[in-house]
Amino acid sequence: MDNATLLLVDDEEEIIKLMQIYLKNEGYRLLTARDGMEALEIVTKEPIDLMVLDIMMPRMDGLEACIKIRETQKFPIIMLSAKGQELDKINGLSVGADDYVTKPFSPLELLARIKSQLRRIRNYMPKSQDEIVIDGLLINSSTHEVSVDGHQVKLTPREFAILELLARNAGQVLSMEQIYCKIWKESFFEGNNTLMVHIRKIREKIEANPRKPIYLTTVWGVGYKIEKRG
Repeated sequence: MDNATLLLVDDEEEIIKLMQIYLKNEGYRLLTARDGMEALEIVTKEPIDLMVLDIMMPRMDGLEACIKIRETQKFPIIMLSAKGQELDKINGLSVGADDYVTKPFSPLELLARIKSQLRRIRNYMPKSQDEIVIDGLLINSSTHEVSVDGHQVKLTPREFAILELLARNAGQVLSMEQIYCKIWKESFFEGNNTLMVHIRKIREKIEANPRKPIYLTTVWGVGYKIEKRG
């Protein structure tokens, strides 16, 4: 989700500082609170896209805070707790949490959980006809903006046109000739590697690993396609 605002609620300063580094590096806007009461105050003043909420905190713990937040808010909540017992997990999920991470945790694991929750809500948000959403890939035909897992990607006009064409035909294989003729408005001839160069550049921008693409794939001997997913 573009420019998502996250609220991290934890009374451990080390966790706050550690996750600030990871989350800000990913481009998220991060707000922090040290207990449930402070979190409730922030929620009434700021639009929040996702909350990471510790259970064991002074003044108001995470369970009570979650119950009160769920009275008015539907954004995803990921619970944190030093307790790993099944009952604690059940309690957290039963009061409205969407996910649960046990301390100590890997910052990369928590980051992956956050991205997963943001991707889930984006996929179920009402979409305009100008938007194409394929898993974490968002293409806006009106603004010519592209983002992957909430992070904006800058494409040239021709790269955008290729990606949009494939996305609007997600799940279908388009031949090199079909793509070239549609985008360049001229005849395609064998040995012309212009399209291949553009495909490579697009992958470098939208794929985590361009050598193992998950969005823009090659169907050998046929052409290219955008995988159709939720």
